[in-house]
Amino acid sequence: MSKTLSHAKIVARRSADRGYAEHGGWLKTFHTFSFASYWDHKFSHFGSLRVLNEDRVAAHNGFPTHPHRDAEIFSYILSGELTHRDSMVRRGAEAEASASGKDFYRMKRGDVQFTTGGTGIAHSEQNESGKPVHFLQIWALPWRTGLKPQYHTRSFDEAAKRHGFVPILSPLKAGVDATAKEEQEAVPKIEGTIPIHADFVMGAGIIEETKKFEWTVGGGEGVVEKRKKRNVYVHLPMTKGGKAKIRLDSREDAVLSEGDGAFITGVNAGDVLSVESVGEAEAEVIVLDSD
Repeated sequence: MSKTLSHAKIVARRSADRGYAEHGGWLKTFHTFSFASYWDHKFSHFGSLRVLNEDRVAAHNGFPTHPHRDAEIFSYILSGELTHRDSMVRRGAEAEASASGKDFYRMKRGDVQFTTGGTGIAHSEQNESGKPVHFLQIWALPWRTGLKPQYHTRSFDEAAKRHGFVPILSPLKAGVDATAKEEQEAVPKIEGTIPIHADFVMGAGIIEETKKFEWTVGGGEGVVEKRKKRNVYVHLPMTKGGKAKIRLDSREDAVLSEGDGAFITGVNAGDVLSVESVGEAEAEVIVLDSD
């Protein structure tokens, strides 16, 4: 098969090589990058992408209230439920917060919850349901420190993800010098996405067997500032019992199994990366495209 991006370098990050930990019987977590008790100097960050954890939390367990600052933190729910409470929402007022779209209460599949840690927040994430929750926790480094803490949550349509990559996050339209008013308005570069304080785009798609999706590096015209030598990470979560597989850029040496990811370098905004489902089950694919 011919390569469509001959200038791109693709290096796989195999699932078995990730950091792994079990905590008290309630949390099973895989770390793509160094995190908490897992450290590997070769995997500290990739562009502004700093953390990619694939977590499973047992029923009636979770992360107690803990602080964050100066990080863009987001959760992508794969299955189950995860309840978010934070220092900006009064307990008992979650329904009102959820309705606003700014602060969120109970996340389910299709939901993405986003936190700007900024000058400091505290939150908890608990699985209050009777079933396990499986989700990705992702962090990006913001373009500047000392931002005002913010929360956003959106639900992204399952059917749309089966037709092509759906943009999830895109940079705040007002950019690094946004005013307080522009921060409050929180308008993203790509309509319908969650705004992030980074030159960063996230997409998600569900690719049926034998089908192929295409990701435009940089998220499309005029979305990102850095156009040359972007860093794209593609991740295939463990959702189909090992039956899902994808092939990147039509390369036989770039086939990913569940839990695998790939570092893609040498690509420029506007390049088109093909992602083909070559397994025995549909593949849910996450693309993290950073500076």
